[in-house]
Amino acid sequence: MAVLPVSTPVGVVGAGTMGAGIAQVALVAGHEVRLYDAQDGAADRGVAQILARLDRLVEKGRLERSAADAARGRLTAAASLADLAPSGLVIEAVVEQLPVKREVFGTLEKVCADDAILATNTSTLSVTAIAAGLRRPDRVSGMHFFNPAPLMALVEVPAGAATDPQVAQTVADTATAWGKTPVRCASTPGFVANRVARPFYGEAMQVLEEGGADCATIDAVLTEAAGFPMGPFTLADLVGNDVNLAVGRSVWEQTFGDPRYAPFVAQQQVVDAGWLGRKTGRGWYEYGGDAGSSGPPRPRTAQPRTPPDQVTYHGGFTACFGLLDRIAAAGVSMERYDTGPAAQRSGPGEFEPGESAYGIELPGGGLVLETTGEPATFDGDAVTLDWVGDAATATRVCLAPGDACEPGTLDHAIGLFQAAGLAVSVIDDVPGLIVARTVCMLVNEAVDLVARREASAPDVDVAMRLGTGYPRGPLAWGDQVGPEVVADVLGTLARAYPGGRYRPSPLLVRAARTGRSLRSL
Repeated sequence: MAVLPVSTPVGVVGAGTMGAGIAQVALVAGHEVRLYDAQDGAADRGVAQILARLDRLVEKGRLERSAADAARGRLTAAASLADLAPSGLVIEAVVEQLPVKREVFGTLEKVCADDAILATNTSTLSVTAIAAGLRRPDRVSGMHFFNPAPLMALVEVPAGAATDPQVAQTVADTATAWGKTPVRCASTPGFVANRVARPFYGEAMQVLEEGGADCATIDAVLTEAAGFPMGPFTLADLVGNDVNLAVGRSVWEQTFGDPRYAPFVAQQQVVDAGWLGRKTGRGWYEYGGDAGSSGPPRPRTAQPRTPPDQVTYHGGFTACFGLLDRIAAAGVSMERYDTGPAAQRSGPGEFEPGESAYGIELPGGGLVLETTGEPATFDGDAVTLDWVGDAATATRVCLAPGDACEPGTLDHAIGLFQAAGLAVSVIDDVPGLIVARTVCMLVNEAVDLVARREASAPDVDVAMRLGTGYPRGPLAWGDQVGPEVVADVLGTLARAYPGGRYRPSPLLVRAARTGRSLRSL
């Protein structure tokens, strides 16, 4: 390992929340740290905040008093960038504006030793562009911490086109020594976490704009059915809708208008209205104020229905296969004609009266079909069932009745899953519903990143688990459902929404054809 020696001073430029957090990480790791900010008094305030946090850590028993006292002697506020000259590593954490960062790095190159590593904490800008014009762009690397830096484990290490691989490796190894988990990647739009996460917001916006479901229901389905720690609208309000839109627009612009990253009108409208989220008291939801609201309203949840006495399962479930055990445990009699997940699946749109059904057959002949991307309307008297992340722990399912669905069929479907202990949200019959389209797009984005050799398969999954809190990495999720299922759903969505947003990655199509594990790509 090429770890920066603890005896080597570390400089941090920018004493805001992120800069101070990074300084604290380096300080606790044992380095001498010098914190600089161009705003008068900001560095001193940053130092005071860090020391106060160290005292709180001592009070909570997470840091020895002797270690905190020693750290106090290693932390100073720098009066100018020139004061960072002794640093062997300088981490920039200033405003996300390319001209500002270039000016900072231009000065650092003049004052720091030739063997000093210059790192940027940028989350959206190109490391290559930041280093362009420097005499030694090879010693510039990304070192992207996640907020709050002292708590979040992930550090992305994006290498620019001119970055010396050994420099990037030293940054990664140093992050490990500081107790972080580094992920090396190329300096491409959004790096790993922000890039792969785009569909998490995008698919929610698509369903919202299409009238498929309201914000609260979308959030509830993605948390309670899929297992995400926070819904996209709640998360956007927490991050700031202006910030979220800016990140998405940056990725879209840097990919020259790739439709996979196109912003949505609804996003722009909330920003134009000044509804930026929690920091303004209103975003997708209201927080306090005259309305007296404290967050998301209740999601759309079906009233209790009587479950059917008996159903027949004909195969066809993959992501929802585990729900069959919950239905059986609830006391509903079930005949099963399957040998495992996706057994005897005939495919969406292929069932005709008189042929063998797939999915769950309800009394009266109506069907519950796990979504394959096709609307339930294409299958007559049918209800589509959205995917679940973990059938054993899910607390909600999402259903969509087709236009020809009989009222009794929907009632039976609702009652069936309620009997299994699940809340039921009924939404409009949009292609791919909510979870399936979101998961498939996350998997596709992850595979495409690997295909372009911008990050390794293991690192992509690590980044999404540690950086965004996803219940599993997207590649692991794709393997669980099956690459062929993911590719099929994307193909269906691509036909429903022409224009390129849902085009499957060629590498995903190959894996689907050969059965290769996505985690082995």
